Amino acid sequence: MPQSKAVLITGCSSGIGRATALHLAALPGWTVWASARRPAELAELQAAGCRTVALDVTDAASIDAAVATVEAEHGAIAALVNNAGYSQSGAFEAVPLQRVRAQFETNVFGVIALTQRVLPGMRRARWGRVVNLSSMGGKLVFPGGGYYHATKHAIEALGDALRFEVRGFGIDVVLIEPGLIKSGFSEAAIGAMSVREGMQEVYGPFHEAVARATKESYEKGPFARLAGVPIDVARVVERALVARRPRARYTVSLSATVLLAQRRWSSDRVWDWLMRQNFPSPGEA
Repeated sequence: MPQSKAVLITGCSSGIGRATALHLAALPGWTVWASARRPAELAELQAAGCRTVALDVTDAASIDAAVATVEAEHGAIAALVNNAGYSQSGAFEAVPLQRVRAQFETNVFGVIALTQRVLPGMRRARWGRVVNLSSMGGKLVFPGGGYYHATKHAIEALGDALRFEVRGFGIDVVLIEPGLIKSGFSEAAIGAMSVREGMQEVYGPFHEAVARATKESYEKGPFARLAGVPIDVARVVERALVARRPRARYTVSLSATVLLAQRRWSSDRVWDWLMRQNFPSPGEA
């Protein structure tokens, strides 16, 4: 086990990050560093025993300052939980390119930059855990979410590569694949929908259907009953941190189990047919 028990978690102002910080802070031994772009939003976590630090994963100076703060006290970061991320919804043609770049900057490049900064300390300590919050969306795709799913596919690939490359240094890399989690994610995804000029006339009805289906999947119907809550993810993160030999992947919630199995056993044609039962195909009469 590591000499350092410092855990750095990104995106702790709400949802899964907040729940994970609170859960780990209640456990003996771990020193939890909860981070967010605006540390003022972390007052509740600080009161619960978390240390807090400002961290914007899209800003190199912010990353360096945050990691240096933790390492100055603990020598190395024992575990990094890459949680910060969001969903950019919209049809492939309709989303402005700058919004696509912003999605990748947070969900992919932020994970890369922060992990690269943390790894030298873990290598020196010969121990570390990198826990990446992926999604069932890293293995399947819902219409209107192509760019978000692309970022999670990237996290899956990067996690697989990194797991092999750092094993010899005593570092484990774990992918967490939540399904539907009632955490405000659907509202944020709908609110993040952005459309290029002239595209609303083409994709308006499709975007409305995507927003409606996204909202309803969390609130009613069979998959809403299979959805999890943020503490479910937090408990799985704990398992990934304390296991002597953690698994490469952990799914969270029955919705992930069911949908991933359905995608695994469906041909592309069958999956597309299933999606058409819930989403209109743009351009069709």
